[in-house]
Amino acid sequence: MSSRRRMTRLTRTAVAGSLLTASFSSVMILGFTASADDQGGLSDHGGKAMDAQPAGVKFSTLLSKEIKVDNKSQETEITGVVKNEGSKAGGEIRLLVVGFDGMAIKNVEGCSAIPEGDLPDGANSGFACAIDELAAGKSKTYAIDATYDLSEQGKICLPVQNADGSKTFWQQGPVPFGSTNSSPNEPATPLLLGTDNSPVTPGTGDGDGGTSGTGGGKDDAPDELPRTGPTDRVLPLGMAGAALLSAGAAGLWWNQRRARRES
Repeated sequence: MSSRRRMTRLTRTAVAGSLLTASFSSVMILGFTASADDQGGLSDHGGKAMDAQPAGVKFSTLLSKEIKVDNKSQETEITGVVKNEGSKAGGEIRLLVVGFDGMAIKNVEGCSAIPEGDLPDGANSGFACAIDELAAGKSKTYAIDATYDLSEQGKICLPVQNADGSKTFWQQGPVPFGSTNSSPNEPATPLLLGTDNSPVTPGTGDGDGGTSGTGGGKDDAPDELPRTGPTDRVLPLGMAGAALLSAGAAGLWWNQRRARRES
């Protein structure tokens, strides 16, 4: 085999090996990024540490990032998690799941309803979940059944307290679930954690336009379109562009005139 052929084969092998290494590295990087960003659809948004926690213990909570509310029954399901990210096991604690405004907590699996007289100020419903001990690095997940009146804003709160409720180690919320674009005609409306609900009711958005004027006939609507469509935004931009072109032409004319005078 000639030296030229040998060099060509070695070069091809090296390039193929480099591409394979690069491809493998990309897979490793993408895989790591995906797993690092994957929170299982949960978030600690709105959470904050409160009273000092026992040494070596670090309680926190997570809530669903997104839920869907059935537009007919108003029912929805939420996932709540309490976890101990510390190095030591925590003693007896309790997790509260409390609803506010348009969100009402109907049931939390394995937990007891909080009597109305014991609910926090402003709350409409709540459940208490007793936990004997949460080992270091462990967590407990709860299925939360709730209803959401989409004509209102709604909030949920997850405090983590000691057994008698005299201390609150961590509290997530009250944090809102909401949508800025409700879809009353769809089977379900998606809501995002940390978003204030902006209810859409029949007539919202076009109620003022429909009642303006005295005729209210079909000919009234087209008269409004030129003032609310994109035309009123395009026109100023066109005028500005024409002004810039005029200024550029004037500058070119001045430079040419100056050059002739100097020559």
